[in-house]
Amino acid sequence: MNNVESPEVLNNANAHRFELHSGESMAWLDYRLQNRTIVLVHTEVPPELAGRGVGAKLVKASLEYARESGLTVVPRCSFAAAYIRRNQQYQALLEPSGGTR
Repeated sequence: MNNVESPEVLNNANAHRFELHSGESMAWLDYRLQNRTIVLVHTEVPPELAGRGVGAKLVKASLEYARESGLTVVPRCSFAAAYIRRNQQYQALLEPSGGTR
């Protein structure tokens, strides 16, 4: 797999999304903050960035943000839920009533 190494994931708090810019393209993960919970709503990766680890990088950044901020996580995005299932170190962040769908 050819990961996108250099572009950094940015938290665009005004737009409520994590963004990764690569050239003219942008991938993002939309979220909502509710009290002490971050709801991961939708991950979008354009075709030209697909298969390069961009989606995983976005989800990982959102989970690290949640951990650093003391937030619980509700993954409504199926991609984010699958990432959490594959990466057990993030299971403890899950909102007990939210689970992974």
